[in-house]
Amino acid sequence: MRLKTKLVIAISLMVVAVVVTLSTIYVAQLVHRVINDGASDGDFAVHQIVHFTRAALDRDLRDLNTTRIDPTDPKQINDFIEESLQMDGGLNDLLEAQIGYSQIISDAAVVGPDGRAILHSDFLLIGKPVPDRPDFHELARAKFWQQLQVVYGPIKTYAIKQNLDRNDQPFGSAQVGISSVFIKTTLRDPLKHALTSSAIAIFVSLILAAGLSTFALRPLVAISHRLDEMSAGAIVTHPPIEPTSTDEYGNVSSKIERIGRQMRTVNEVFAALQENVDQIMANLQDGLMLFTQDQRAVLVSASIESFLGKPRAEMLGSYAEQIFSRHTQFGRAVLNAFAAHEPLNMREITGDNGTEVQVSLDFIEEGGQELGALLTMRDMESVRKIEGEIEVSRRMANIGKLTSGVAHEVKNPINSIVVHLEILRNKLDQPDVDTQRHLDVIDAEIQRLDRVVQTLVDFTRPVELQLAETDLRTLVEQVAFVAKPDCERQGVHLETEIGTEPLTTKVDIDLMKQALLNIVINGAQAIENGGTLTLRALRSDGEAQIEVQDTGPGIPPAIRDKIFNLYFTTKKSGSGIGLAMTYRILQLHNGSVHFDTRSGEGTTFYLNLPLVSSEQGQPRDLVAQS
Repeated sequence: MRLKTKLVIAISLMVVAVVVTLSTIYVAQLVHRVINDGASDGDFAVHQIVHFTRAALDRDLRDLNTTRIDPTDPKQINDFIEESLQMDGGLNDLLEAQIGYSQIISDAAVVGPDGRAILHSDFLLIGKPVPDRPDFHELARAKFWQQLQVVYGPIKTYAIKQNLDRNDQPFGSAQVGISSVFIKTTLRDPLKHALTSSAIAIFVSLILAAGLSTFALRPLVAISHRLDEMSAGAIVTHPPIEPTSTDEYGNVSSKIERIGRQMRTVNEVFAALQENVDQIMANLQDGLMLFTQDQRAVLVSASIESFLGKPRAEMLGSYAEQIFSRHTQFGRAVLNAFAAHEPLNMREITGDNGTEVQVSLDFIEEGGQELGALLTMRDMESVRKIEGEIEVSRRMANIGKLTSGVAHEVKNPINSIVVHLEILRNKLDQPDVDTQRHLDVIDAEIQRLDRVVQTLVDFTRPVELQLAETDLRTLVEQVAFVAKPDCERQGVHLETEIGTEPLTTKVDIDLMKQALLNIVINGAQAIENGGTLTLRALRSDGEAQIEVQDTGPGIPPAIRDKIFNLYFTTKKSGSGIGLAMTYRILQLHNGSVHFDTRSGEGTTFYLNLPLVSSEQGQPRDLVAQS
């Protein structure tokens, strides 16, 4: 219920209570006055009847001597008095006049000592017994609610009596009857006016209450609107209001403005923290979930979706029982750990999607009180790939050190051999054919050995990149144009699938062409009896990706972890340097290279490079094995 409605109802109820109270007092006074007036009128009427009756009795007694009635016979005297009173026109007129002039007197009578009506305003009741009626003065002295019960209860007639005497002896009584119907009729119009006035007062009070509440609540409406803006996030700082000692609205508004400024500051800090947390969570390779004390997820990293196969929004705010299923090994392990309050320490479990997952569950406590739990998940396949990359990098570093030393130590002896060979040629004047043939073989082998040493020197020498922004789609098309004639000679059909979205990267164009060309040539040479080699350029997971897919026999499992090693080759005429050089070039560009191969179906190499907008300048994870 709205506050305005409550205020209107409260004010109206107060007015109704006041009106009812005042009306009750007014009705009580009105009823009391009408009854008291009725008692006064009845007393006056009775006194008149008594006065006229006594005068008639005295006159009749004086005339008694002129009649034949025995003065000693009481019965004759009573009959004579009754007859005389009944024949008295003035007394009968008085009884009728009392009814005509009074609003509440219903009847008047002179009652004899035997309880029969000697005179009555209703001539049909003369000579009949008069019923015993309660005294009207008792009603006049009664409480207000008792008077109302009589007035608005069953019809009832009261009496006001005064005794008559003859010769100092009781002789009947004079009575007037007062009916509750006549009292009610007398009260009808005043009560009607009172009720009308009360209804008008209540109606006016409702209008005034509505107007007053609207005026009084106008500041509250403004405050409510301001609070709605704050709750909706539209925290706009208004000019500060200077509070005064008598302006409650100003005080409240000033406090709300201060709270709004504080909330805006807190929201800005929270938004910044949330943005940082979202960035961190988005870049996390490991899955991370933070639970509250009641096992409700309040923080879920983006990578969790790949582990559990559920949308991140669906898991946020859900309980552990709703997220994990006891029908899987992974779900049972996590739920049992929650139930037993026992942490999981890097346990390897088969995940819901069939992959091997390393799980850790740690309970967060402070001061002996549990605050929540932190669940981390790590893909063991990724761990093994990283370990393989580390091993490849270690071997490449060792090879680099070895080749650098070998090249340095071998280069000088080779130079000496070349010099002395030339000296030997000069000393031999016209050597025979066999000697010349041996000299030519020595010279050719020395030249070949020098080329090998020079290759080692070039591979280990630091490279200064000539970086330039380029669209990888253009680079792929150029490499395809260069490699197409060689592919056609080997019966390989070269196809390109270039996306429509620009793939702008910052690379050394010549080195990247060399790296891609090495893989294209290897792929073409791996295809036997004709096949298809496909080059693709596309965007994948926020990076630029080049795919080289062949339809060859695939890479045998035994050598998959060696193909990036320096001098490793399966071809008779191969040098074993091409893929190692490709690996090193991608490493220099903060990129990655990996492959996917299936025996009998072919191999696909993936070259990933950071786009210009997302380049971070940090080395990327390199995977040397599928």
